[in-house]
Amino acid sequence: MSTLLLLLATGLGLGALYFLVASGLSLIYGLMGVLNFAHGAFLSAGAYGTWWASQHLPGAGPDGAGFWLAVTFGVAVGAVLAALVELLLIRPLYRRHIEQVLVTVGLSLAAVALLQGIWGSDPIPFPRPSWTAGTVRVAGAAIPADRFLLIAAALAVLGGLLALLRYTRVGLVIRAGVENRSMVEALGIDVRRTFTLVFAVGGAAAALAGALGSVYLGSVTPQQGTSLLIFAFIVVVIGGLGSVTGSAAAAVVVGLVQQLANYYAASGVGDLSVVLLLAFVLLARPQGLSGRTA
Repeated sequence: MSTLLLLLATGLGLGALYFLVASGLSLIYGLMGVLNFAHGAFLSAGAYGTWWASQHLPGAGPDGAGFWLAVTFGVAVGAVLAALVELLLIRPLYRRHIEQVLVTVGLSLAAVALLQGIWGSDPIPFPRPSWTAGTVRVAGAAIPADRFLLIAAALAVLGGLLALLRYTRVGLVIRAGVENRSMVEALGIDVRRTFTLVFAVGGAAAALAGALGSVYLGSVTPQQGTSLLIFAFIVVVIGGLGSVTGSAAAAVVVGLVQQLANYYAASGVGDLSVVLLLAFVLLARPQGLSGRTA
């Protein structure tokens, strides 16, 4: 029983990490129709920003409030980068989907090359809080504490995004702008500024995934964003393109399937199981678990 609990907790932690990456993807596509292949660059920016801040930013460090200060800096870097990408590259290409894909794919490749050129290709040890290296006893199972950190962060992001979309004026403007942009602009509301905010929020979520994911992985690498982005896209497709709640449910399923298959079958079978799950969902329910926005 303790082994099963450990596997379930680890699967939930992995699913939480996937959701943190997928939530921004789902938000940006669901509200703006932009399939952003450069999303992994925002994740890497958050990871490297947090690592750099822990080494150089006054007051930042691996423990206590210093860790959260470093994470805040990394999240801010991801949000600013996302806003700049929307302003400079995406805004001129709305409704030109092929060009959007080419630009974001090129940006993702350039980001990896830039990080490799500055810090090299080797993994860099990530400064993680000392308490995340410990375990928590739950019904006899020793569960790594960093799993709870990821799960708590994912729940907070999910609640924050749903509250933003459903209960704030900004969320109302975003949804109205998606439905009828011309009418909203006729009311004197700058929809372009709101869409930049959506991109920044998505980038912040990805950057948070980069920072906390590096705690989970123990290191940061230039390819980290690309590898996690693959599973994030699978989660978004299974959950239903544009559905944040669907992505949350899909992330839990994907994390559990991957973890259980790796343990009970063989190492590496988990990745194959996730791909097979994606194929089954596309055949049985092409719109995903929840084929609607939010």
